[in-house]
Amino acid sequence: MTLLTLAWVALICAAVPALLFLWNILLFREPPVIDSTTPLPPISVLIPARNEELGIEACVRSVLASQHVELEVIVLDDASADRTAEIVRVIATTDARVRIEAAPSLLDGWSGKQQACFALSKLATHDTFTFLDADVRLTPDALARMAQFLRASGADLVSGFPKQETGTLLEKLLIPLINWLLLCFLPLWGMRHFRWSAFGAGCGQWFTTTRAAYEKVGGHAVVKTSFHDGLALPRAYRKAGFWTDVCDATNLATCRMYRSASGVWFGLAKNAREGMAATGQIGFWTVALICGQVLPPALFVVVATAAVFGIELSTDPFGRVIERAIRPFLLTMLGKAWFVSLHPRLHATIRFRQSWLGLLLHPVAILLLLAVQWYAIFRAIFGKPVGWKGRAHPTSAN
Repeated sequence: MTLLTLAWVALICAAVPALLFLWNILLFREPPVIDSTTPLPPISVLIPARNEELGIEACVRSVLASQHVELEVIVLDDASADRTAEIVRVIATTDARVRIEAAPSLLDGWSGKQQACFALSKLATHDTFTFLDADVRLTPDALARMAQFLRASGADLVSGFPKQETGTLLEKLLIPLINWLLLCFLPLWGMRHFRWSAFGAGCGQWFTTTRAAYEKVGGHAVVKTSFHDGLALPRAYRKAGFWTDVCDATNLATCRMYRSASGVWFGLAKNAREGMAATGQIGFWTVALICGQVLPPALFVVVATAAVFGIELSTDPFGRVIERAIRPFLLTMLGKAWFVSLHPRLHATIRFRQSWLGLLLHPVAILLLLAVQWYAIFRAIFGKPVGWKGRAHPTSAN
């Protein structure tokens, strides 16, 4: 009977996020196509950059190729030790829309990116801001369509989720889970009908907002200790009484977040304590993800192997009789639970053009994701929270 109970638990825990995914996928749309009859506001594209020589040129040039919108590009060199500033200066000599500025010294209690974004907002001359990570590449119509989405959605802060490019094995397994987690566990309908901060979410790689809303909220200053502005900034907007929204930017932007296994591990770990590994949440995520995503295939393999090789899973004679009687039903239930758990990942793999390896090793990816979260927790317990790019987490800074 224990196996039957576990099978029901697995099926329910797989079905709930799968059903939410199916609802959300209908609501997670691309920004509207460009309406040439409605003029768009000029945009300040604000790019914080720290040691980004590998990608900063491609990022800036993709922005400069934007159509249907007037823009300026401000890159803030945040104490880079490489050629980031030099590369941008060369571009600026050929295009007056680009300028490079030096970041102020990092203040106590601030994370580097949040201080850089806040400083950029003070340098902007236009009243629509786009905060863009230096590893993002935009299509020519991306900025204009995002500006239209900001207007059409009625939100004050909007965020696009780019296509995530992956190379290493750990990237292929873990990075696609960004879209999967969003659509399996955040009710987009609720996000658009209730202003609760718990519904706040976004992708820190690309935000668009207005100067008026940004300044009323307090901008990045209100999330200055955060390493995870993808969650922190939308929630700050909602706490201040503003609306936020998200959109599918798969066909408008690409991003290669990390380029090594260690980059993926520590990059995700630095955000973990503000998301899944936050106090009071890690228990839910551990149970929900293991029961719904790992338990179905694991139990199916165990029961199927026992059936094929005649292995008894119960030590009690009466239990053996019951087990043999319900084994076909168990396999059917577990097979359905396994299929249901994989359906959102399959749909996401096709829709967002993700690696098929992530789908095939989905339970492994879930276990690795949870391992990152618990790693971040233990680091925090021992007083060594995960830093980033040579900087300690602000709460541990002197």
